[in-house]
Amino acid sequence: MELSGVEAIQARISEIQRRFGIEGPVPGTAVGFQRALDAELKKNDGATPPQTTGVGATAKTDAAKMTPTEASTQLSGASNETTRFIQEAAAKYGLDSRLVAAVAEAESSGNQSEVSDVGAVGVMQLMPDTAAALGVNPYDEKQNIEGGAHYLKQMLDTFGGDMKKAIAAYNAGPQAVKDYDGVPPYAETQNYVNKVLDLYR
Repeated sequence: MELSGVEAIQARISEIQRRFGIEGPVPGTAVGFQRALDAELKKNDGATPPQTTGVGATAKTDAAKMTPTEASTQLSGASNETTRFIQEAAAKYGLDSRLVAAVAEAESSGNQSEVSDVGAVGVMQLMPDTAAALGVNPYDEKQNIEGGAHYLKQMLDTFGGDMKKAIAAYNAGPQAVKDYDGVPPYAETQNYVNKVLDLYR
């Protein structure tokens, strides 16, 4: 088989994925087919998306000692330093710290060492390309959280403050939200939006 033909097909698949807001490698390239298939099956059966897994509830015991604002931004797997970074990033971008904390909880349970099957990194599960566009190092916890808050602010601005659309765009990409004029009909994204909103309220 001619290799240039395969590369052309992979490039076309990547282009289609970008148009529909699907991030990740083309099956058969950077990840194995079985891994990509497993990830898609989890998405389509409504299971919890891989990036929402994280560590246990290690920081909840300190919640009773915190102010209401601190307690509402405390994450199940996050340190007090992570919570402080979230509050600082939220203030920097004019966001409600509870919303940033809800996204962080849904993405990684506040776990900076979390890396998804598609390569999203850290507390806010930034894709390397997104982090580069935001000018942050996704492997640095503070920069990861700042980048995620900045991106969330961009999505809120893009969608006129519509929180549901902004949260969906954070997960599925802004183009998918534009294409469907709302939350895309992907089980993963719909579950994600509901989870973030539940955590936020």
